[in-house]
Amino acid sequence: MDNILIDIIKNKIFMTTLSAWVIAQSIKVSIGIINQKRFDFRWFVGTGGMPSSHAAGASCLATAIGMDYGFGSVYFALAASFAIVVMFDAQGVRRSSGRQARILNKIMDDIYWKGKMHEGRLRELIGHTPIEVIVGFLLGITIALIAR
Repeated sequence: MDNILIDIIKNKIFMTTLSAWVIAQSIKVSIGIINQKRFDFRWFVGTGGMPSSHAAGASCLATAIGMDYGFGSVYFALAASFAIVVMFDAQGVRRSSGRQARILNKIMDDIYWKGKMHEGRLRELIGHTPIEVIVGFLLGITIALIAR
């Protein structure tokens, strides 16, 4: 078991990718503190916001693999394909889910004020805007380049 943990820690591609996620989430928390004038731990573990940590991690992984194994390798093709799916999902499907949650919350508020429903609110900030994904994508590539 000790060897597995040591191997994971020594895996530079994994640690670089993990660092990209942590850096993106830290930027997100910093922006939240500046905008809201308070700290909320949910910003660090939550989804949505600027920049996309999904895009940062996925693009960092693909870039690091491309740099180590070559951009013509099957490993890069797999990682790049994974990154494309992650980024499309982050700004497409999950963003649409957030819009639907916002609409449903408005409906629930209306029903609640009429005294007919007592349900909790749905999470609205699920996905990313295209600019949040692009910034995360560029951040991930930059981190991979710096770490290598």
